[in-house]
Amino acid sequence: MDTEKSSSSSFEDLTNAEDTKDIRKVTAEAAAEETSAATTLVGDEGEEAERESECDILGNKQLIKRIIKKAPEEAKSPSRGELVTISFTGKLEDGKVVEEEKNFQCHVGDYEVVQGLDMVLPMLKVGEVAQVLVNPRFGYGTLGLKKDNDGDYIVPPNAHLTYEIELLDCKYEEFADLKTFEVIRKYGTRKKERANYFFKRLEYNTAIHLYRRALDYLDTRDGDPESEFDKEDLQLSNSETQAILDDRLIVYNNLAMTQIKISAFDAALKSVENVLRCQPNNPKALYRKGRILEGKNDTQGAIKLFQKVATLEPENRGAQQDLARLFIKARRDQHNEKEMYQKMLGQAKKMEQKTAARQKQPLVENSKLKLLGYLMGSILIGVAGVAIYRYKY
Repeated sequence: MDTEKSSSSSFEDLTNAEDTKDIRKVTAEAAAEETSAATTLVGDEGEEAERESECDILGNKQLIKRIIKKAPEEAKSPSRGELVTISFTGKLEDGKVVEEEKNFQCHVGDYEVVQGLDMVLPMLKVGEVAQVLVNPRFGYGTLGLKKDNDGDYIVPPNAHLTYEIELLDCKYEEFADLKTFEVIRKYGTRKKERANYFFKRLEYNTAIHLYRRALDYLDTRDGDPESEFDKEDLQLSNSETQAILDDRLIVYNNLAMTQIKISAFDAALKSVENVLRCQPNNPKALYRKGRILEGKNDTQGAIKLFQKVATLEPENRGAQQDLARLFIKARRDQHNEKEMYQKMLGQAKKMEQKTAARQKQPLVENSKLKLLGYLMGSILIGVAGVAIYRYKY
C-alpha cells in the first residue's frame, strides 16, 4: 500500500511538473506575442507619426518638409511680405555644411534665401524647427553657387540640399517701422543686391520682382514721377534724401536693363525716363534708352542717343560699336526703301503705258479708260513726289 501511495505521489509530482512546464511555455509564448504586437503597434504609430510630420509640399518629392520640433499651438505663421527672423543650416548630401545663418532677417516671398526655403516659410510656426529637403530646381539649379565668378563651387551644379531651419520670430511692419533712413536704405540696398545676383544668373523675372521691391522702399512717390519725397513724413535730411535718390536711380537703371533683356521695351522706357527726368545726361540711361528705341525699330532715334553717349563718354566702346552698327543698318534700310519706291514707280509707269494703249480702243470704253488713266496718273505723281522729297531733302 505504501509502495502504491509512493508511486502515485511520484506520478502526480511528475504530472504537476510537466503541467507547470507547459504553463510556463504557454505564458512565455503569450508574452512574446504580446511584446511583438506591442512592438508592431509602436512601430506603426512611429511610422504614422513620421508621416504626419512629413509634408510633400508639391506632391512630386522635390520639396519636402519634416517637423523636428513642434511649435506651441497658439504660435502663428508668417504671411507674404512679413519680416521673419530665422536660423538655418544647409548641407550637401555628403553632410558638408554650405550655408549657415543665425538670427537672419528677410521678407517672406522676396527670394532672400534659397527658393525652397522661401516657399516653406509660410508653412512654419514661430518656435518650430523643421528639416527641408530641397531639389536642385528650388536650390541652386544647374549653375550651382560659386565663391566668385571664377572661384570654386560652394554648391555644385544639380546639388540636392538639406536644410534645418528654425523660425524665431515674424512680424508685420507698420509704416512707423520704415520711417528711418537706415531701415529704408538697408532694405532697398539688400533687395537691389539680391536682384543683381539673379540678373547675373539670367533669372530676369525674379530680378525684376526684386528691383521693384527695392523701389517700394527707395521710391515713396506712389507712382507720380513728378512728385518729391515727403521729407517731413519720412523724417529725412537733405543729404539722406540725396542718398536715397542716388540709390533709386541706380535701381531704375538696372530695372530698365533687365526689362530690355526680356524685350519689355515699353516698361523699360518708363523705367529709364525716371532716371533721365532727374539726370538728363546720365550716360547709362541714355545708352539704355537707345537700346530701347532700337528694339522699337526707331533706328534714327537710337542713333541720336548713341551719338550723345559717345560725346559724353568718348572711351565708351560699346556705344561706338552700336553707333557704327546702326549707321550700317540705316544705310541698308534706306537702300531697301529706295528700291521699293523705284519698283512702285516702275509699276506705275507700266500701268500708265497700258492705259494709254487701251485709249486707242473703240469710244465705248473711252470713258472708263480715261478714269483709269487719271487714277494711274495720280498714283504716279504721288509716288514720284514722295521719292523726290525723301531723297532730295
